[in-house]
Amino acid sequence: MRHMTRATRGRRVLTHAVVLTTALTLAAVGCASSAAAQQPGSVSGLVTDETGTAVVATISLAGEGGWATEIVADAGGRFAIGDVPAGRFQLTVTSPGFAPHTISGVIQSGERFDVPPIRLRVTVDAVTIDVTPTEVVAERQLQEQVQQRVLGVVPNFYVSFVPNAAPLNTAQKFRLSWKATIDPFQFAGVAVLAGVEQARNQFPGFGSGWSGYMKRYAAAYGAESTQRMFNRVIMPAIFRQDPRYFYKGEGTVRSRVLYALSRSVIRKGDNGHWQPNYSSVAGSFAAAGVSNFYYPEADRHGLRLTLQNVGIGLVFGAVGNVTQEFLWSRLTSRAAQHSRPTQ
Repeated sequence: MRHMTRATRGRRVLTHAVVLTTALTLAAVGCASSAAAQQPGSVSGLVTDETGTAVVATISLAGEGGWATEIVADAGGRFAIGDVPAGRFQLTVTSPGFAPHTISGVIQSGERFDVPPIRLRVTVDAVTIDVTPTEVVAERQLQEQVQQRVLGVVPNFYVSFVPNAAPLNTAQKFRLSWKATIDPFQFAGVAVLAGVEQARNQFPGFGSGWSGYMKRYAAAYGAESTQRMFNRVIMPAIFRQDPRYFYKGEGTVRSRVLYALSRSVIRKGDNGHWQPNYSSVAGSFAAAGVSNFYYPEADRHGLRLTLQNVGIGLVFGAVGNVTQEFLWSRLTSRAAQHSRPTQ
């Protein structure tokens, strides 16, 4: 009986040993399987703005269990985060000037998770619009314009090398005209003109000698100033037109010649549209009528001469525009600062 008991005990011990070994083996296999199931993965993606331009952004990644990490995308907007535990995660993308972007997902063991392209939107607060009043822009351009001189001497104030220059208000049109009127070259030019008239005995009613020369000088200067005031200030203010010639500087020679010739009868409005040159035509008539009073009554020739002078003025204006387009533009100082095309 004792022998049987011992045999029984032996079997029981053996049975317990087998069970224990099996349990340990299964536990080890289970641990190994669990370890294999928890292999880390990776998360990667691309960050751009709404136009598709890469954005250097900060990428924050957080997951279950409280773990978190943070990196910065490269210059191409790409990012990749490794050693990401399996499970749920939340990815947040931030960049100055853009609204934050958040993505949630689940990463499996060992998975390479590619995030769909992330497009950041500009925040309203980040958009700063710098609005400069038109008058301020025009003033800056005008300050550069009144420094333009042919060969550094002859004023060339009435040409704009900026094709879309801001329109001038009435005060600016007046100051531009006044700048040309009091320029030293203007006084010198009128002095030469008065001398030629004196030598040819034009307007004999003025007489001869120094007195006659000074009267011719005063009349010529007054007529020139009056015409400029009507053509460049008063009528442009009334008709809301720009008194300047806008340099073309590109295209074929033929197109530029036609453009220059046509500007004597076409003028840009303050609204930016081309219009019939009401200012020049009306201004020439008004100036001629007023200028008649600068000369002796015997030397006034009535309406026919006025019409003739208006026509001559338009022709000379057209020729002057062509010269401006092809010659003066090359010789004008400071013109290169206005993106003047290379000829």
